[in-house]
Amino acid sequence: MFTGIIEEIGKIQNIKKGTKSSVLNINGNKIFEDIHVGDSIAVNGVCLTVTSFAQNTFTADVMNETLSRSSLGSLKIGSFVNLERAMLANGRFGGHIVSGHIDGVGEIIKIEKDDNAIWYTIGAEDKLMKYIVEKGSIAIDGISLTVSKVDNFSFSVSIIPHTAKETILSHKSVGDIVNLENDVIGKYVDKLINFNNENNKVESNITREFLIKNGY
Repeated sequence: MFTGIIEEIGKIQNIKKGTKSSVLNINGNKIFEDIHVGDSIAVNGVCLTVTSFAQNTFTADVMNETLSRSSLGSLKIGSFVNLERAMLANGRFGGHIVSGHIDGVGEIIKIEKDDNAIWYTIGAEDKLMKYIVEKGSIAIDGISLTVSKVDNFSFSVSIIPHTAKETILSHKSVGDIVNLENDVIGKYVDKLINFNNENNKVESNITREFLIKNGY
């Protein structure tokens, strides 16, 4: 599990492409203070497993499923990536619950300056937009952010200078593709409300009215 608080910006050193998979070699600094084979590291929000490491570079395998659902397939040698190690049990929970399992991708359709802040507007498919609510949480390339505006086709976040400096958002341009992970709580609520076991014709007792009545 991750929190969406990026630890550092890494860099792709090498990519070995297979027929439907890839092996990434990623360079970093801070994360090597405590890294082991088998550790989970979020790379642009995608949970990858460290298969080997040496001299501030770690290796991770990327499966076909991951390449098809995320933007990792578009990475090139020299690309910058957001890096976050899995959360420690005694660490501060500074962002929100981020699993590292990408729901899909979005496209940056507008970037606007607002004094010291920067607004990013991102377009996404209906299947992602239905879980995005104003003042809710969203992970963009693994960054825990608060949704400031939302309509039927896009949403906007306002970035402070620190976030822009410490993540790869400052390297992004209009038209770039970003990884999106919806708030896991919203996905579970949606599943509970709409669940129907067609084989046994058993409907869930969890309804919208039940959730409202109990403070959700």
